[in-house]
Amino acid sequence: MIEASPAAPQKADGQILLGFWYPALRSKEIRGQKLKAALLGGIPLVLGRDRYGRAFALRDACPHRAMPLSHGRFDGETLECSYHGWRFDSQSGQCREIPSLTADSKLKVERIFAGHFPCEEQNGYVWVYLADPSQRDAPVPPAPRLPVFSARFNITHLAAEMPCNVDQGIIGLMDPAHGPFVHQAWWWRSRRSIHEKVKVFEPIPGGFRIAPHSPSANSAPYKLMKLYGSDVTTTIEFVLPNMRFEQIRCGDYWFSSRATVTPVTPERTRIDFVAAWNLFRFVPFVVPVFRFFATRFLYQDVETMEKQAEGLKHSPAMMLIDDADRPARWYFELKAAHLEARKTGQPMQHPISGPVTLRWRS
Repeated sequence: MIEASPAAPQKADGQILLGFWYPALRSKEIRGQKLKAALLGGIPLVLGRDRYGRAFALRDACPHRAMPLSHGRFDGETLECSYHGWRFDSQSGQCREIPSLTADSKLKVERIFAGHFPCEEQNGYVWVYLADPSQRDAPVPPAPRLPVFSARFNITHLAAEMPCNVDQGIIGLMDPAHGPFVHQAWWWRSRRSIHEKVKVFEPIPGGFRIAPHSPSANSAPYKLMKLYGSDVTTTIEFVLPNMRFEQIRCGDYWFSSRATVTPVTPERTRIDFVAAWNLFRFVPFVVPVFRFFATRFLYQDVETMEKQAEGLKHSPAMMLIDDADRPARWYFELKAAHLEARKTGQPMQHPISGPVTLRWRS
């Protein structure tokens, strides 16, 4: 076991990690030949679908005079800049035509590119890969997928923006002690329900996991699952750069969710939440009921981050204590280890050497 370290101040600089996929927007937001502008880590993007239905993402700036390409025309194959009519291939960003050129021009049009980003759709999101310039030859991995465990299931999506940088959003997402104070509700937590928790955390590639365990006894939704008559277990994971997974199993029945803290600008983030389940699948109105309670839960976090933003304006250091704040400390250590590995070219040194038992009250 690793001994508890003393409380120490931490600095959340909000630096976005490159070499990862990020959800840019929901798939349903781009239909037909409609173009959609989006921000990802402060990078302006224009997204759409080509005539074959394939999603694409380009930098939303013509390389000529920086006119946003999202203001231009799209014919299902090429984007035309609204300023001077330069045309770019939607899937590669390669320039196809510059109308102002004369026949004797020596400019190599095919050597001009609008910024292009790998793009992939999974679980109702358009994912965009932000490559790390220091890893130019590294292969692009598949976009993340939400784990599901049967052919038929319900699925739903939620999103909310928060006035904080990505670091603040992530450590808020992983915080295990705020529930009885932020999420007070008859169906979830109350101050009277606070009791000691003991959980075993394990290192996994690029993150850590709370080992499978019985879910909290002070949460009504978990109690409902016991109606199926099997033992209920839950597993929670955090994986760089920004993803929290939770899987709840009860015999053949399951619930799977992923929360992603997406950096929109250096000082603004968006929580993208997707959940799938086969529990109570045939109960009428189960999806809208889940969305109602999940939305309330999510916006309690948003309201808290809006209030915290008032204090963060003054750039204070943070005091993270053991054991409840250890996941936050690990996040900063994982991020630092990743950046060091990219800098040196050496394998990433995981900050967690083995299973760790943490105790806190919530």
